Amino acid sequence: MITFLEKAVVAMALLRLLSGGIEMLAAFLMIRFNTVEKALVINSSLALIGPLILIITTAIGVYGLADRVSFGKFMWIIVGVGCILYGVKGD
Repeated sequence: MITFLEKAVVAMALLRLLSGGIEMLAAFLMIRFNTVEKALVINSSLALIGPLILIITTAIGVYGLADRVSFGKFMWIIVGVGCILYGVKGD
């Protein structure tokens, strides 16, 4: 039996695989440079990439659900993502 995957699901999964690859590359770079200063710079770069991946992945998912989700639920999704970003924001 042939299973067709939704384009939004494939895009979200590929974005998460890309994100995981970036995380692994960062870990290897930290080991390669072997200094705390460079490791902090690399880690700070990841702190910028993570929320961006979250927003893009969520946007793709919401776009995939756009015809099946009411406006009220759509607003709750936006509020939820905003709360997540506010919660992980550094002071």
